[in-house]
Amino acid sequence: MVEDAVSEAKVRMEKSVESTRHEFQTVRTGRANPSLLERIVVDYYGTPTPLNQLAGVQTPDPRSLVIAPYDVSALGDIEKAILESDLGLNPSNDGKLIRLSIPQPTEERRKELVKIVRGLAEEGRIAIRNIRRDVMADLHALDGEVGADDIRRAEERVQKLTDEHVGQIDAALKQREIDVMEV
Repeated sequence: MVEDAVSEAKVRMEKSVESTRHEFQTVRTGRANPSLLERIVVDYYGTPTPLNQLAGVQTPDPRSLVIAPYDVSALGDIEKAILESDLGLNPSNDGKLIRLSIPQPTEERRKELVKIVRGLAEEGRIAIRNIRRDVMADLHALDGEVGADDIRRAEERVQKLTDEHVGQIDAALKQREIDVMEV
């Protein structure tokens, strides 16, 4: 029972770290990357639909993205969703495709993006600490069924897992900050 709780904590924490890394990829750097558009949701016939389900996204060069909608009638909705997003990009619609030019962010904008990345990292850390709290509560619920020494050792292992996974988020944050601040 104790081992199950610890292994469940490890799996959940790894998922949180992976989710945080995935969120980091949606923050814009100076390079074009299709994952920038993953958070964009388009109002498609009254239904909120992720952009990647409505169109193919390609990177013809390091400074631009091309969005080819599967349904050309969705061009206007896609363009509107991009304009309303927090990406700060201006789409160019030629009737069949939408082109996005990814400008080099200013120093001020890069600092704003670093703040966003730090916020995402903090959300990841909070998720990991919440997992630790849940597992600790589960371990304390086993009090009486399992010895106090086993519970204490399991708590120490969960704390080590927590520290390890928070460290992974911090390392990913440091790397993403470097990527964002790169000119």
